[in-house]
Amino acid sequence: MAGRLGIVAGRGSLPRHLIEACRTTGRDFFVLALEGAAEAETVRGVAHAWCRIGAAAEGLSLLRENNVSEVVLAGGVRRPSLVSLRPDWRAAKLFARIGYRAIGDDGLLSAIVEELEKEGFCVLGADQLLDAQPVPEGPLGKICPDPQSEADIAHGLRVVRAIGALDIGQAVVIQQGLVLGVEAIEGTDELVRRCGVLRREGPGGVLVKVEKPGQERRADRPTIGPRTVAMAAEAGLSGIAIEADATIVLDREEVVRDADRAGLFVVGVRRS
Repeated sequence: MAGRLGIVAGRGSLPRHLIEACRTTGRDFFVLALEGAAEAETVRGVAHAWCRIGAAAEGLSLLRENNVSEVVLAGGVRRPSLVSLRPDWRAAKLFARIGYRAIGDDGLLSAIVEELEKEGFCVLGADQLLDAQPVPEGPLGKICPDPQSEADIAHGLRVVRAIGALDIGQAVVIQQGLVLGVEAIEGTDELVRRCGVLRREGPGGVLVKVEKPGQERRADRPTIGPRTVAMAAEAGLSGIAIEADATIVLDREEVVRDADRAGLFVVGVRRS
């Protein structure tokens, strides 16, 4: 029988989807909500505690005190500067070893997963807990990319492969062969919002989102949901291309319905 699950919760709806999955299956769980990241609605009515992002020792203690044996990292966290992070001795020890300023987000998350395992926790991926079908190659809904969008997707895959190899981000927005923006510290939502202002006249553009090469798959998997579709539509994009068999699609039926209604394509693609 699986032990108690600890959901380390950041911002967004993914932690709430995991909570609902636990409720559906009867899985016992505890939420460690990260201050400045997790929303209050995420932990309303569930067993939880709040923890400052830099307070690693306190976080580990809270997980142990609440009999957690398995851990899942879920939701976005805006990475603070080392000064504003105010790391405790446990976090400072980790950062000194890995070089906090020099390492990218995936490198940091991989180091955190490794530390959790050293502390005796089994780290799971969100996809292992959600009852979701893998993303197939091809359109998820009724809308298909036109030739210009196909070309933008191909170019986007080349660009996102390059920034992913440098551990910068998972996503890029391309319009008519032009790179409108790449995902960095701001995250995908802010990337799409920013690119809505930068759009050129003519056909919309494409959000391309894939895994980074060699990414730690138990942390920060590419994820989209209805909010992604709504923001892409508001930004005037033509569609969204996501990596097949690697992306988590939250509320897939709603995503497909909303995309079809907005005239957007959502398509599964493979990196060459």
